[in-house]
Amino acid sequence: MATAPPEDQRRLLEVQALDTRAQQLAHQRKNLPALATLTELDGRIADLRASLVESRTRVADLKRELTKAENDVEQVRNRATRDQQRLESGGVSAKDAVALTDELSALATRKAALEEVELDVMERLEAHQDALAKVEEANGELVAEKSRVEAERDAGWADLDAQVEALTVSRATASEGLDTALVTLYEKIRAQLGGTGAAVLNGNRCEGCRMDLPPTDVAAIKAAAPDAVVRCEECGRILVRVASGATTGAAAG
Repeated sequence: MATAPPEDQRRLLEVQALDTRAQQLAHQRKNLPALATLTELDGRIADLRASLVESRTRVADLKRELTKAENDVEQVRNRATRDQQRLESGGVSAKDAVALTDELSALATRKAALEEVELDVMERLEAHQDALAKVEEANGELVAEKSRVEAERDAGWADLDAQVEALTVSRATASEGLDTALVTLYEKIRAQLGGTGAAVLNGNRCEGCRMDLPPTDVAAIKAAAPDAVVRCEECGRILVRVASGATTGAAAG
């Protein structure tokens, strides 16, 4: 059976308490509420991005369609202006005058039809621009909210990191000078059993696994020498014997 000074075994409980706290801080760091919020926001932004791309594409297409419609109207208008100027110049024959008059009539009909197309495109473009503005506003609000939550996350991380840094110093102080073999055994058990390598023997209960030990095991532990490093037969953790009523910081696993 391994041995270590009784005081070192009791000090090991302080180290365990600090290690347990470090685990808790690591868990908090991975599970900050802000992280879940950011995941939800990223999903909403991704969903909105598809609508944003589609809406922007539709607006761009309609702008090109409107430019074409405007050009078509302008071409007809220019042609009609030239024909009207020729007709009014008096330098055309009667036959050409009739032809120009017929063409002006056809151009007027064509221009009216093209203006209807132009108006339809303008109305559709305006509707899509309004829809795009709403999507962009919603996207902007989500991006702003994400930035706010990121700042909240970073502040939370900074606070936890500061606590970990202070804890690391306290842990180094608490473990300084402890029996090397005892610490080695503790670290080995802690790695195997989820972070708890040492626990208090509270009456007949191991506070590591929360199991009541058989009377024969308790009797053997009590009979062991003060410097004997005893372990729980149920979970294998180091069992630290403390005076009845003593306060410990050992964590349960």
